[in-house]
Amino acid sequence: MESVQAIKQRFEIIGNDPKLNRAIEKAIQVAPTDISVLVIGESGVGKESIPKIIHSLSHRKHGKYIAVNCGAIPEGTIDSELFGHEKGAFTGATNTREGYFEVASGGTIFLDEVGELPLTTQVRLLRVLENGEFIKVGSSQVQKTDVRIVAATNVNLFDAIEKGKFREDLYYRLSTVDIMLPPLRERKDDIHLLFRKFAADFAHKYKMPPLKLDDHAISLLQKFRWSGNIRQLRNVAEQLSVLETSRDISAATLQTYLPVEGSNLPSVIGKKNDSDFSTEREILYKVLFDMKSDLNDLKKLTLELMKNGASKVQETNPNLIQKIYGSHPEDSEIDFEEQDEMSVIPVHNAAITTLPAKKEEDNYAFAETIEEEETLRLEQKEIEMIKKSLEKNKGKRKAAADELGISERTLYRKIKQFDL
Repeated sequence: MESVQAIKQRFEIIGNDPKLNRAIEKAIQVAPTDISVLVIGESGVGKESIPKIIHSLSHRKHGKYIAVNCGAIPEGTIDSELFGHEKGAFTGATNTREGYFEVASGGTIFLDEVGELPLTTQVRLLRVLENGEFIKVGSSQVQKTDVRIVAATNVNLFDAIEKGKFREDLYYRLSTVDIMLPPLRERKDDIHLLFRKFAADFAHKYKMPPLKLDDHAISLLQKFRWSGNIRQLRNVAEQLSVLETSRDISAATLQTYLPVEGSNLPSVIGKKNDSDFSTEREILYKVLFDMKSDLNDLKKLTLELMKNGASKVQETNPNLIQKIYGSHPEDSEIDFEEQDEMSVIPVHNAAITTLPAKKEEDNYAFAETIEEEETLRLEQKEIEMIKKSLEKNKGKRKAAADELGISERTLYRKIKQFDL
């Protein structure tokens, strides 16, 4: 069995933090088995290194290793990507396709961002974990696969389970062994080591002398929170390497490349703006839901008027009329007796349309027109909200998705749908 130090050298893992060493030790110990592993840690901590270690030290090391980012695959195609599909299973399926679980049989599959999987896909994955069986999309034939599954997540799966977004039985199947990778802010002694490694790499890449931090800059580097973890540290090192003419970096110079504390973005976005946008979004949702309710009431009244005549509706359903016009029928300026032949429905002093009564085919056409107008209005509001969020988050889809309260995969689908 290889030592922790040998594994760190082999996979270029920098750091001597006890929590990091313990995570690598667990990966080495669990590698010879076939049990499922769940890697837990914030975004940017290097979770992708653990499944590579496990695969390379297992008896499957000569088999295929496939890494799948579950959050980057659209919801409508993820089943096909993972399990394959038969020819003609859906529009565009011109050929039979093998999925990752079929291709990687005898090897290892790394499911990154497993918390983003749709519930229907979670059911399929649970079956693979339980008995190694899966069914291609559009097929009825059960197939067998022999894969080792290592999953990773940066979200709290217990919260997702409580919200009904992740299956509890799947969680316990995946997390036979949990491996936790600590965030960079808890590895303060490793931060400068990592920075020096990145600085040396970029010096070699761009053919220039490496950066050197003074004592105050090192102290600032270690005190910073690093919300983006190792990925963020690497970006800062690259920016300094490319943009600074002097190779000696002071704390004042370094400070200009660090985002304001409490923000994950280089630019400052005040909390007040976030609150305002959240409040505005809630108001828009409420307006849209109220509008939908009013339109449904209006459609119901319109169809009753065209079917039964205005006088009869006034007798049988006065509450509906009062709800729409805001007054009792007797107080309304509308003469219902004169509306029996032609049905005109005023809303806010404006008539929507005038249609001959008692024509069933026209009833459906009118209802479809209202439905289409309602859909267009909702889509327009949705497009405006997505555009505003993307602009605010500088085009970063993950941040925009979090702000809108949807998954990144759903946002990607919406962007493609609306051609944004």
